[in-house]
Amino acid sequence: MHRFLALRLRHTMIKDQQGRGLTDLRISLTDRCNLRCTYCMPKEVFGADYVFLRKNEWLRFSELDELVAAFVQLGVRKIRLTGGEPLLRPGLAKYIHGLKHIHKVEDIAMTTNGLRLAERVGELKEAGLDRVTVSLDALDPEIAGKMNGRGVAPRAVLAGIAAAQHEGFQVKVNMVVERGVNDGEILPMARYFKQRGISLRFIEFMDVGNHNGWKMERVVSGREILETIQREFPVEPVDISSSQEVAKRYRYRDGSAEFGLITSVTQPFCGGCTRARISADGKLYTCLFASTGLDLKQIMRAPNYDKAQLYDQLAGHWGARKDRYSEQRTQGIQSKDKVEMSYIGG
Repeated sequence: MHRFLALRLRHTMIKDQQGRGLTDLRISLTDRCNLRCTYCMPKEVFGADYVFLRKNEWLRFSELDELVAAFVQLGVRKIRLTGGEPLLRPGLAKYIHGLKHIHKVEDIAMTTNGLRLAERVGELKEAGLDRVTVSLDALDPEIAGKMNGRGVAPRAVLAGIAAAQHEGFQVKVNMVVERGVNDGEILPMARYFKQRGISLRFIEFMDVGNHNGWKMERVVSGREILETIQREFPVEPVDISSSQEVAKRYRYRDGSAEFGLITSVTQPFCGGCTRARISADGKLYTCLFASTGLDLKQIMRAPNYDKAQLYDQLAGHWGARKDRYSEQRTQGIQSKDKVEMSYIGG
């Protein structure tokens, strides 16, 4: 215990090689999902014969508890639960309760496709979940169904969003915008969520994973999205700093709602990235676009595992971090064999 406290003092101000601290941890609870979104898990690859991780290949909640305790000591204050689809992980509400009441994490958020959200909002609120982000790429049933790969209309997702808002959650909606696919839905989505006072975040189509067919010409830039919205609504910036937040935030001048632009492709924000990610198969990644990660599961399940050394291993891994992939992409440098989005979340 004394050794652990000494390590804590030694690494309180842990920084990576670019001088970036560590404040946010994203945990992918499962690689499974009940949709097949074209930019994440295209059905042509993740078909009926695709082999997902077995449950014993996920990190156990007890293992995640040890990791969270160490990450909190490293400076983490916010945790986001992702997937796959996190609502498919058994025991989710109980785990959230532990995060909130045992680890005293300041902010716990979850990103979900929203299909099961309406039936779960009560237990999630009671467990201590603070915020919910829902992925939805179109209101038009045909476009939404094509993008989610399962022909699922947005009705159930919208019901989940409404239920979460009614329960008192802070709700955000993520829309991935792809040229020629759903760029015609920018204004319909903006109108719908503006009327309901919900923050909508437009995300540039990114080259996550290895199978979404990303090309630069399919990217609708944040600037184009902003200009589209400004044609109909007067807006003003709230926080467009690329170093403080992932999204450049704007608000409608009538005070009805905010929206955000996530411009990882055209205006990278690597310099302010303070997020670490634990994948569904138990690896620690220091970038959304990374190819390799530190195998935490192998470390924690080894016969000679020393819990007291875990903090040192995590601190050392973060301290060696140099990632700035989105900046390198603008220089024409692209990596291959990146970790799949379904393993690492958003």
